[in-house]
Amino acid sequence: QVQLVESGGGLVQAGGSLRLSCAASGGTSSRYAMAWVRQAPGKEREFVAAISRSGGSTYYAESVKGRFTISRDNAKNTVYLQMNTLKPEDTAVYYCAAAPNVRLGVAVALYDYVYWGQGTQVTVSS
Repeated sequence: QVQLVESGGGLVQAGGSLRLSCAASGGTSSRYAMAWVRQAPGKEREFVAAISRSGGSTYYAESVKGRFTISRDNAKNTVYLQMNTLKPEDTAVYYCAAAPNVRLGVAVALYDYVYWGQGTQVTVSS
């Protein structure tokens, strides 16, 4: 059983930056394709970014492309989301997720993600 723990959320002004971290334990995150998914109040979960097992492939939602960067350090079993030029519409709970059954490339369907963290709140003030 893999546990995912997110950290790094908080309150930031529009235009600011935050870096989220997702630490995996009870397994090895390097075995899994990983993603960040967010959910704003009253809205469905939205795919934000994904990364392949090796880190060689990434995918971004159009809404964050050019502002967010997903990366991973497999030696530390940690995935990161660097968020720059934040906007109020980025306010949401951000979840880290792992797709153990996707061996190649990135997983872009939410149903591929089996393990989920508890989420970290990101609030962007205008």
